[in-house]
Amino acid sequence: MQVRVGSVRGRVVQAVVLAAVLGGCSQSPDGEAKATGSPSAAGSAGAESAVAARGGTVGAAGSACELPVSFDIAKSWKPKGIDAEKELSKASKGSDGDLGGAVADAFLRQGPVTTACEIDAKPAGRIGFLRVWTGEPGDADARTVLRQFVAAEDSTSKEKYRSFRTANGLSGVEVEYLYTSKLLEETKKESALAVSTPDGPVVLHLGGMDTEEHNAMVPAYELAKQTLRVR
Repeated sequence: MQVRVGSVRGRVVQAVVLAAVLGGCSQSPDGEAKATGSPSAAGSAGAESAVAARGGTVGAAGSACELPVSFDIAKSWKPKGIDAEKELSKASKGSDGDLGGAVADAFLRQGPVTTACEIDAKPAGRIGFLRVWTGEPGDADARTVLRQFVAAEDSTSKEKYRSFRTANGLSGVEVEYLYTSKLLEETKKESALAVSTPDGPVVLHLGGMDTEEHNAMVPAYELAKQTLRVR
């Protein structure tokens, strides 16, 4: 059966299918107050952005997600490692067969990268995720990888790319853009960044139910960006 991947990228469909593929939804919010932070310099433009209170670190060996990079995550956010190849295999062998495999592929792969980690904001009282995507080593630079990542997400517009450098000297490229759900006929803001490592490119993507939720979670994204380092 031939399945058009682009036709199933609606964000509501994504939330339902990805939850089924990855074994169900995370726990509901625990009532803990949302993390706040103090302003901190962010990006090459010198603008100030709020940074969330630190709740832990992911990426290192033994952490919830072992990655080519490590970074701090916001307080109460819950990380979960994802074995994309294992999930794709399970989906293709399920009752839906080729269709299940194609749908899983649409949500576990985007452009040149594959989902490796999902950091859930629900325990902190927000609806959204910071997802980490990884790729194979190659010649593509971070900007090229990020452009390919955004291009693979249908119905995007008004992309604004800029370079950034962290306090520890790691450089990368980030983007803010709008995503329009054809299913809901609604548009919302999203953010992503990409860095190159010896083990391949890494993309961090911040989504959310809507622009309001996205903006409320930006401090968690800023914390991850500012503490990002290659392992």
